[in-house]
Amino acid sequence: MLRKTIIVLTITFMVTVMVTAFSYLYISQILRQRINSTYESASRLTQQLAYFAENDLPDLSSTRVDIDDPAAVRRALAEYLPMDTNLLNNLESEVALWPYVYDASVTDATGRALLDTNPQLVGKILAPRPEFHAVTSARFREQLRLLYSPSTVYDVSFPLQLNGSPFGMIHIGVSTIFLQSEITPRLLHAIYFSIASIFVSLLLAAGISNLALGPLRQISRNLDSVSSGATEALSGKESKHDEFGLVSLKIANLGRQMRDSREIFSALKDNVDQLMSTLQDGLMLFTRDTRVVLVSAPVERFLGKPRGELLGKTAQEIFSSHSHLGALVLEAFERKRPLLQKEMAAAGGGNIQVSLDFIQEKSTQIGALLIMRDTESVRRIGDEIETSRRLSASGRVTGGVAHEVKNPINAIVLHLQLLQNKLAQLDPDTRRHMDIIGSEIHRLDRVVQTLVDFMRQRELHLVESDFRRLLDDVALLATPDAEQRGVTIERTRWHEPLPVKVDVDFMKQALLNVVLNGIQAMPQGGRLWISAQRSDDFVVAEVRDEGVGIPHDVQNKIFELYFTTKKDGNGIGLAQTYQILDWHFGAVNFESIEGEGTTFRFRLPVAPSSLNPEHEAAPQLNQSVI
Repeated sequence: MLRKTIIVLTITFMVTVMVTAFSYLYISQILRQRINSTYESASRLTQQLAYFAENDLPDLSSTRVDIDDPAAVRRALAEYLPMDTNLLNNLESEVALWPYVYDASVTDATGRALLDTNPQLVGKILAPRPEFHAVTSARFREQLRLLYSPSTVYDVSFPLQLNGSPFGMIHIGVSTIFLQSEITPRLLHAIYFSIASIFVSLLLAAGISNLALGPLRQISRNLDSVSSGATEALSGKESKHDEFGLVSLKIANLGRQMRDSREIFSALKDNVDQLMSTLQDGLMLFTRDTRVVLVSAPVERFLGKPRGELLGKTAQEIFSSHSHLGALVLEAFERKRPLLQKEMAAAGGGNIQVSLDFIQEKSTQIGALLIMRDTESVRRIGDEIETSRRLSASGRVTGGVAHEVKNPINAIVLHLQLLQNKLAQLDPDTRRHMDIIGSEIHRLDRVVQTLVDFMRQRELHLVESDFRRLLDDVALLATPDAEQRGVTIERTRWHEPLPVKVDVDFMKQALLNVVLNGIQAMPQGGRLWISAQRSDDFVVAEVRDEGVGIPHDVQNKIFELYFTTKKDGNGIGLAQTYQILDWHFGAVNFESIEGEGTTFRFRLPVAPSSLNPEHEAAPQLNQSVI
């Protein structure tokens, strides 16, 4: 039921109850007033009859009655009164004139009828009747019951005095039948008036309350408009200065504030969602009652549940106390103690590091933050940082050494040329030794120049290219070496373009270094797979071989400068690849199993101009063999 309807019905009911109560009082007062009036009228009649009776008594002094004997006087009067036609006429006239009077009588002290409007009762003792005073003193409902019960005659009496002594009683009988016929029309009139008053008050209460609460419907529409964001429509609607106009203006102001807050919240939500989608760590933000309000994308992989099922649920609903992770998290929530770095198995496979911190404001806990990290990712990031540190340290040393060695080499080459010119004729052995010295010095100069070039800050010529084409060119360049060693290169092509913004020459060099290493790792021949695909806002490429693999004890040194496992290698190729990917804000890592092969994985950001959700479509792969 609508609140407005409830209010209207409540007001109407209250008014109806009040009018009904007043009508009840009105009717009860009318009935009581009429009964009291009847009693007073009957009392006055008895007094009048007593007056007539006392005045009509004869003078007994001239008779044989001994007036000094009260008993004799009473006997004489008892014999006289029945023959008093004047008094009898008064009795009968009172009965005839008053509609509620049933009968009238005069009795002696013993209750014997001396006079009665019913001649058959004269000389007989009258039966006792209830006093009419019992009706006048009763409550309203009792009066109705007594009045409308089976016909009853109530008695109104007044004593007769003779020489100051009680002589008899005047009795008037009031019949409820006669009283009903007189009172009922008045009561019905009062009842009809009360019913009409109740009905009119009911209509007035309903109408007035409905009119007073009518603006609630408009206020409801205004609130609906505010909820839907259409606050402009409320600005000029109500210019009145009554309460409704003021409420409408406040609703309009509130709507504008809500619209501004909604826009700010939407912008913040988009930023937070974008930030959550790029995080590598799994974050879950809980409220004070352990309900989840924020979830990052990696949580789906760690817990094996979609984000939509996690939002809004409590920690008890998400985590199971039977799992190691769930038991630790629930225990931390129960004890309200932070959970330090703990490593355990994830639901999606692999190991994760878990920590739980409680957020407090002025010593009051307002929430908690659960962080989950992929242990392998943490290790990989640590390895990359360590590799970068080592490359940087090696670069500083190499740059200094190369600078110091370059000048002596130039001086040696110059003086060797002067010496050759001065010694015009040399024997063959001396000439051969000097030629060897010259070639070795030139080779050393090339090595030093290579080191200088490696450490020099390069200027990148970035252009937007299709990464698929770069992989095709690299595969084509490596084909002669692959055919010579009996290696088959297989390409898995992504159906849609893979746009990246790179320096084409440097990127080809970085890819070619890895591809050639993979071919050289299979001296007995085999297959080498080159593939690429899009993952969110990144292009991920893989180069996988079936070679001997990289020994586990040297895997953490593979990107170090000058480190190599090949007899004729210089240890610059993979370090150069790592450096080129770093220049392009990308990354390179690998997985290798001895005797089974190695997989190198390249990760580059997609070109900004192509960041469009349409590129998220499902891939279509084509297989080709070079």
